[in-house]
Amino acid sequence: MQSNLISLLKKYDFSFFILMFLIFIIGILNLYSATHAVSDKSVIGLYKNQLVWFTLSMIIGVIISFIRPKTLYRYSYLMYVINLILVTLVLIVGVKVLGARRWLDFGPVRIQPSEMMKISLVLMLSRWYSSKEPEVDIGIKEMIIPAIFVIIPAVLVIVEPDLGTGLIMLLIFFSITFYRRLKWKTIALIAILGVVGSTVMYEFGLKDYQRQRVVTFLDPWGDAQGHGYNAIQSEIAVGSGQLFGKGFRKSSQASLSYLPENHTDFAFSVFNEEHGLLGSIVLIALYLILFMRFIWLSSAVLNFYESVVSIGLMSIFFWHTFINMSMVTGLLPIVGIPLPLVSYGGSSLIIFGLCCGIATSISNSKNLF
Repeated sequence: MQSNLISLLKKYDFSFFILMFLIFIIGILNLYSATHAVSDKSVIGLYKNQLVWFTLSMIIGVIISFIRPKTLYRYSYLMYVINLILVTLVLIVGVKVLGARRWLDFGPVRIQPSEMMKISLVLMLSRWYSSKEPEVDIGIKEMIIPAIFVIIPAVLVIVEPDLGTGLIMLLIFFSITFYRRLKWKTIALIAILGVVGSTVMYEFGLKDYQRQRVVTFLDPWGDAQGHGYNAIQSEIAVGSGQLFGKGFRKSSQASLSYLPENHTDFAFSVFNEEHGLLGSIVLIALYLILFMRFIWLSSAVLNFYESVVSIGLMSIFFWHTFINMSMVTGLLPIVGIPLPLVSYGGSSLIIFGLCCGIATSISNSKNLF
């Protein structure tokens, strides 16, 4: 019995959970620092809730890691349908918080179906594309059905409104589709449609406050005390950290409450202020190692479905990280995208735990299953 356990531990791939844990340690320390001395009493002690959610996400992730990839393949479409129903229910009976209807209450538990939809899209798209001939480049015709599968939940989420999550869904689709291999004519056509579609979306699809975010991104100082306030305060926090930072629990932007949402959307701003450029390089390096681990996994497996899933899971981590870091440093407009394992939020922790669990399952399938 003991020898079997030792053999299991030797073959088990701990890398994804180790990287997840290391990034979370940085995140939980940053959360404690950002909330320990703020005037808003409701956020003091949130790090305790975050610890509970992380523990739960690790437990769920480990359980998922022992589920065979074949089982995930079998239920990919069913999970998509179930999550699509939940996303639709949000618009009908969802809980409205701060003007957005994004959550469903199940007794004491509140879930955000749009988060789980990201993983469902990865599994569904991976099964769809792996059912075709993987060595043949695809064109627009082959993209129509999977695009519809993605556009439906993306539109429902954007209507909530949650533009950031809807954008992530579209980026997941394009990441997986490009990995699947496209014809060059198709890539050119997508680029043209992207430019035209973005222009039309800006003029007719965005709400006034969403359009204002783009204007603020271009000139935040044009309304420094209004719409541009968050962006300016975030850039001040990032810049004031300089090379070495001000030190742990010494963020003036957080402690003096100059920087709103410093425990969620702008957690990276607080981290920059306290640990400077060198600290940020360490955090970014951990993310890069995690990304490379997903890419390695995609090339190490022999099953095309598992390869596509690996890239899809990587895209969830990558786009969250890239967009959040870019928006707090002024490189992109501000949208509500959390930084993986660093920003406060139970739903996002569960999703990232699931991603690592599925990746570990795929890796373990080479040795354990």
